[in-house]
This record gives sequence, structure tokens and C-alpha cells, in this order.
Amino acid sequence: GLEKLVHDWGFTNFTFDWLVNPEMSIYTVVIAGVWQSSGFVMALFLAGLRGIDDEIIKAAQIDGASLPTIYRRIIIPSMRPVFFSVLLILAHIAIKSFDLVMALTSGGPGNSSDVPAIFMYQFSFTRGQLGLGSASAMMMLATIVAVLVPLMYLETRSAKAFK
Repeated sequence: GLEKLVHDWGFTNFTFDWLVNPEMSIYTVVIAGVWQSSGFVMALFLAGLRGIDDEIIKAAQIDGASLPTIYRRIIIPSMRPVFFSVLLILAHIAIKSFDLVMALTSGGPGNSSDVPAIFMYQFSFTRGQLGLGSASAMMMLATIVAVLVPLMYLETRSAKAFK
């Protein structure tokens, strides 16, 4: 397959062991997660860009604003809610990335690609320790809330400042 092709090109030290190498397995899961969510993120950014009024950009061009100034002063501030939404959604996906890890590595080799959701699943359903599994689920919830509340506070405070 791919490994033989790369060996034929002269890279004899190359091994295609990203999922079974403990040092590389979590990076492989991250690459797969970025690939999985990139289409959704692009759709959100496209929707945000289409929501920017063309008249504002035309008025800035008539006033003589350069393209970097238009981006810095109009487009990026208008996209702030989209950036906030994407950050929250991707953080949520990263914390509960159970499906990718289970499909690719099942938490292994060893525990090199363990994530909190895998820990919760293993203790709740395979080891029968429901108390520890539910405690870990509550810790995941507390972590999400601890990150989400300050971000929401900052976003609503800055939204009030613009009004």
C-alpha cells in the first residue's frame, strides 16, 4: 500500500504506524478531528461572511479604506459571534471526542489516546464502576461550564458595549 510506495520512492525508514505508535496516536486523532469538523466550520464562516452588509464595505471603499483596514475594522469585528460559536462548538467536540478515538484506536496503544469520554465509558460500562464513570462525566460538565461561563460573560459584555 502506501508504505510500499513510499519505500519505492527511496524513503526506506518511513513506517505508516501512526495509529499504533504511542507517541503519534493522539496526533492522528487530532488530524482526523480537524478533518471531520473543517466542513462545518467553513459553512459557519461562510454564513457569517454572507451576513455582513455589502453597503458598509462599499462605504469604506468610497472613504478610501484599504483592504487590510476593511478586514481589521469591519469584517473581523462583524465575524466575532461566528468566531465565538466556532470556538464553543469545537471545544465541545474536542471534549467529547469519543467516536473518533473509539473508531481509530479504542484509547490505545496503552492509554496514549485516552480522552475524558473514553475514561468515562471504560469505567462506566466495561469495568462496571458507575460511580466513578458518572463522577468523570460531572467533571467534564464542570470543565465545560468553567470555560463557557467566562467566555459568555465576555461576549455579552462586549456586545452591550457596541450598542
